[in-house]
Amino acid sequence: MKQNINFTFMQKFVLLTLRILIGWHILYEGISKLLIPNWSSAGFLSESKWILSGFSSWIVSNTGILHIVDFLNTWGLIAIGLGLIVGLFTRIAAISGAILLMLYYLNNPPLIGLEYSIPTEGNYLVVSKTLIEAVSLLVLAIFPTGLFAGLDSMVSEFKFSNRKKRS
Repeated sequence: MKQNINFTFMQKFVLLTLRILIGWHILYEGISKLLIPNWSSAGFLSESKWILSGFSSWIVSNTGILHIVDFLNTWGLIAIGLGLIVGLFTRIAAISGAILLMLYYLNNPPLIGLEYSIPTEGNYLVVSKTLIEAVSLLVLAIFPTGLFAGLDSMVSEFKFSNRKKRS
């Protein structure tokens, strides 16, 4: 059933812009990992100093698991980014992206007393761009941007027409 979406043009434009920008960032991160020969998350996971540090150490110490995590991370980023950009399975892509970003955040949060050897691109305390992007994805999961600008509208229309035929 098609939802009645009563957003102004500007509200739709801002939500769509946010979805595409985050989608592009996530897609590019996945593609760059795919194209970098021998890329691995081992360096990032080795830096984990907070609540997921034990789990991250276990992943790094197990080569088979590390390869699976690298594969899932790379292709997960690509799938999430594409889903957000084209507006297909937008809610699933947004929630999946938020979960993935929260895993990144929980591994290496910007908290007092935690120091990392890998240089960062800014100075953060508690709130980082990773956290902001994760929360922004939760906002996108709540608003049906794929229905008013994306392939989700075609999927929704297809479901609706199939229900009408069965009735």
